[in-house]
Amino acid sequence: MGIVKIDDELHGEIRKASSVMVRSINAQAEYWIKIGMLAEANPSMSFSEIMRDQMKLAEVDLRKVVGG
Repeated sequence: MGIVKIDDELHGEIRKASSVMVRSINAQAEYWIKIGMLAEANPSMSFSEIMRDQMKLAEVDLRKVVGG
């Protein structure tokens, strides 16, 4: 684990978003970093496509989650 310096204003926005997403501030920042890295590595993919691929890699059965 390391320390990442972030602008105070950005930290405030992460804090607000983390409360909406029911994540810790660190978990929210980590999530955004991971999604950002995946988006840069896959510029032709939409957010939904990236998330669908990540769910598939984690072997999440979305039909069971959404009742389909």
